[in-house]
Amino acid sequence: MKDVLIELKDLVKIYDTGLIKVLGLYKINLKIFRGEFVAIMGQSGSGKSTLMNILGCLDRPTLGNYYLDGVDVASMPSDELNKVRNQKIGFVFQSFNLISRMSALKNVEIPMIYAHKNSPKERAERAEMLLEKVGLGGRIHHQPNEMSGGQRQRVAIARALTNEPPLILADEPTGNLDTASSVEIMEMFSALHKAGATVVVVTHEENIAAYTDRML
Repeated sequence: MKDVLIELKDLVKIYDTGLIKVLGLYKINLKIFRGEFVAIMGQSGSGKSTLMNILGCLDRPTLGNYYLDGVDVASMPSDELNKVRNQKIGFVFQSFNLISRMSALKNVEIPMIYAHKNSPKERAERAEMLLEKVGLGGRIHHQPNEMSGGQRQRVAIARALTNEPPLILADEPTGNLDTASSVEIMEMFSALHKAGATVVVVTHEENIAAYTDRML
């Protein structure tokens, strides 16, 4: 029997502005198994990013349950949720979300610092190893503004891997990249999946979703 990593039960998200209530998600039921490579597809405004924010524990559902690795995180206290997010989830965003005044090395170290993991020397060594793994061994001291979009996204992928999370979430990871860079990034996600990671990609592009095993 396959090991379920993510399970959503009757998940609802309502945005309440005070004047109007907007239904973002309605009774989503979903299972994603450990080791899967999944694409979440849909047009703009269909709720893809809302769902991704909930999967990433950046937002909470209004109703329903979200089981991550067997634990219902939907009603978990914020401090515990922060720990889950840091330990179990690696994020890759369309806009990279790198700190502009920090080197690639320092950006990749950040999740380890938040997790209070390792000594400064060990953090630097692991960050350098991950940057070499994504093909940026020669640019570890460069800041984001000294890199191309594809290189910045590689830094973001290295950062997502620092705490060895069981789940990688990528929200439109190729949205700001040219075609060649998009192919490189998706091949990198494919390699992570083959190495055992569970990867969930939000996209509206069929050619990007084609890299995955299952489209939702």
